Amino acid sequence: MKRGKKYTEAAKLVDRSVLYDAPEAIALLKKATYTKFDETVELHIRTGCDGRHAEEQIRGAVVLPNGTGKTVRVLVFAKGAKADEAQAAGADFVGAEELIPRIQNEGWLDFDVVVATPDMMGVVGRLGKVLGPKGLMPNPKAGTVTMDVTKAINDIKAGKIEYRLDKSNIVHVPVGKISFTEEQIQQNFDAIMAAIVKAKPAALKGTYMKNITLTTTMGPGVRLNPMRFMA
Repeated sequence: MKRGKKYTEAAKLVDRSVLYDAPEAIALLKKATYTKFDETVELHIRTGCDGRHAEEQIRGAVVLPNGTGKTVRVLVFAKGAKADEAQAAGADFVGAEELIPRIQNEGWLDFDVVVATPDMMGVVGRLGKVLGPKGLMPNPKAGTVTMDVTKAINDIKAGKIEYRLDKSNIVHVPVGKISFTEEQIQQNFDAIMAAIVKAKPAALKGTYMKNITLTTTMGPGVRLNPMRFMA
């Protein structure tokens, strides 16, 4: 893959043969950024899990101490008093069955996270083929199927992110924005890593974290030393 001149220059700052510690990696990312927009700092963890087995699945959520740097649009499926509560808590969109055709037939997806009260999951389940592949399906483990819609909305708006294995058994999560201070990025990184270390499946026999990379939207990847996170 042919890379641009600016990327090539940025990549020269990173030694591909070195496994860095997180503070060094974050400093390198700050130094290597070259775009005019505020890039997202991303964390990619290749695991030794086999997501085809339920007992080796990883899924959860964590609130980043310094947020994601992004405004998150929240859709809540709720009725009656819970719908009113969601509106009061600052949900961007609130509704019930009437939203199904809008999402299913019109392709409306102007939201980033979906929260649902348990009684609405029968309705939301009809959207599985649309929301599932986009990672938008509410899930109790992620705290997005709940009666406490106020807490769910507040956490999401404060910087709550979900982590889960993709089909290649890799976890991809945002750590913040490159405009954050190194300390802010480090704090967010520490919170994510603590949650993912804790989420290690008991059934896993081999290496949990095989490869850890920090990168930005357009920048080169910086590999971290996985041994730092092995218990």
